Amino acid sequence: MKRKLIAVLLVATMAATSLVACGNKGQKPSSSNGGDGSATAEATKINTDTTTLKINVGGEPDYLDPTLNSAVDGAVLAVNTFVGLYTLDENNTPVPALADGEPEVSEDGKHYTIKLIESKWSNGEELTANDFVYSWNRAVAEETAADYAYMFAPIATNDDGTLKVKATDDYTLEVELNAPCAYFYDLLAFPTFMPVYQKGVEEANPDGTAPGAWAQKPGFVCNGAYTLTDWKHKSSMTYEKNPNFYRADEVEIEKLEFMLSEDDTAIYAAYNNGDIDFVDQKIPSDEIETLKGNPEFNIVDTLGTYYVGFNVNSKIFDGLTPEQATKMRQALSLLIDRQWIVETVEPTEKTPADTFIPDGMADGNGGTFEADDFGYYDATTTGANNVEEAVKLLEECGYKFTEKGDGTYDISPALEVTYLTNPSTTHEGVATLIQQDWGKVGINVKVETEDWNVFLEDRKAGKFDIAREGWIADFNDPINMLEMWVSDGGNNDMQFGKNPTAAAPDWKEYDALIQKIYAETDYAKRADLMHEAEDMLMSTYAVVPVYFYNHIFLQKSNVTGVYVTKNQNIYYMYAKKTAE
Repeated sequence: MKRKLIAVLLVATMAATSLVACGNKGQKPSSSNGGDGSATAEATKINTDTTTLKINVGGEPDYLDPTLNSAVDGAVLAVNTFVGLYTLDENNTPVPALADGEPEVSEDGKHYTIKLIESKWSNGEELTANDFVYSWNRAVAEETAADYAYMFAPIATNDDGTLKVKATDDYTLEVELNAPCAYFYDLLAFPTFMPVYQKGVEEANPDGTAPGAWAQKPGFVCNGAYTLTDWKHKSSMTYEKNPNFYRADEVEIEKLEFMLSEDDTAIYAAYNNGDIDFVDQKIPSDEIETLKGNPEFNIVDTLGTYYVGFNVNSKIFDGLTPEQATKMRQALSLLIDRQWIVETVEPTEKTPADTFIPDGMADGNGGTFEADDFGYYDATTTGANNVEEAVKLLEECGYKFTEKGDGTYDISPALEVTYLTNPSTTHEGVATLIQQDWGKVGINVKVETEDWNVFLEDRKAGKFDIAREGWIADFNDPINMLEMWVSDGGNNDMQFGKNPTAAAPDWKEYDALIQKIYAETDYAKRADLMHEAEDMLMSTYAVVPVYFYNHIFLQKSNVTGVYVTKNQNIYYMYAKKTAE
């Protein structure tokens, strides 16, 4: 079948799948839009309620607790309902929020004295340094089971496992680090480092079995610009201005109304009808070309990678040695035509990816981290040109092939794999193309789609063979793309080191290397160690990059002041909206 016909069928498939209803750094929004298209009349319709901003960032959120959330859409909700010692400004720079200016730092770079401004919780109670001591220790406590607990690794610990963090008075926080940390202020702006209201957390979880229960109903205590006042599950959420927010006098929008949906066709229709002011990502793939050139359509830089993830403990590797399992994953990686994916599924000038660490990340030493060339992608090579090499690798795993005469093969014994994704014309479109690419060597690919919350939990639990994955860097340092893969990491979906099977790679050396990176005080040596960790990760072929992200969204012409950071956090609290 010729590529042109495949593209026609793909568009038809995506259009059909998008009709199924389901219940999901940086520049200013005005910075970029591309192409020669023109805005349609429908796209100019606006909502004239200047007190309310109507938004879609995804479907039903997994967690509203900033400590437990590990999804991009949940982080967007978190940064608008909580605030930490630092925040990110519109230039993607961490700046003091509840911190009263810059901290006092010891000469060795390991001791921070942070003064706090006076601020309040949404219920009017004073927020103090002790709230941070409690919240951070809760985040690393085993019973909390926070996916991001590993992000506190730079902070030193006591013999009992608690962090070396203390309040010397109500508005002074002392923090001891293991080693100087180039990205410490970025951590202070990250949602997991935001304070949570101790009384509310403990009252909702008396037996310790439901750590996120306190933030599952409207009215929970927070300290950000908005508080949740209404939640119609799988339909909508309403947030209202918090008068106790430390910058409440700068917040003009009184209400945020979120449409909870993953159906990008329905979302796009609501936007065109003027029922939504801001749509994050959920734009039908077949509308992208039409939208290019429309001033409401934005493409901004981000730091992140879209990739295919393999569960290293999957039964598809049963009977294989670790070396054979790696060769099998390598073969499947070679078959993926990345250039065709970025040109076809969501044509927003994305770059095919050759490594997991995205282009342009800082190295922590004043330069740019130059990722190694792993041969995942070559501009002169497509997946179709790699079929013979993939067949040879699979033969080394015990498979036999019969050439069919058209460049494709039958495989023996039969091989069927399941590719797991969540609803989206983009994700399902990528799955369709990968299904075709792997079908060239006779592999039967079953694509399964799950609602967002189920999808997240199944990936974390290792209930999949192969899954679509994506990682947006939480901060601009390569360690964030590497530390997530430690054996006990909550975001280690690939199950490295977790109850390993005979076919899984030995992961002890990787775990030790990440700890060595944390302790290294020479930033040049640290960069070398990160390259070593990157090499080790990529050599497993369990994390298969497809393309580097950019960030697309729609924003109405009568809305200003929203800003998006390179980690795809979206700050709505300083938005303004006119009636025309």
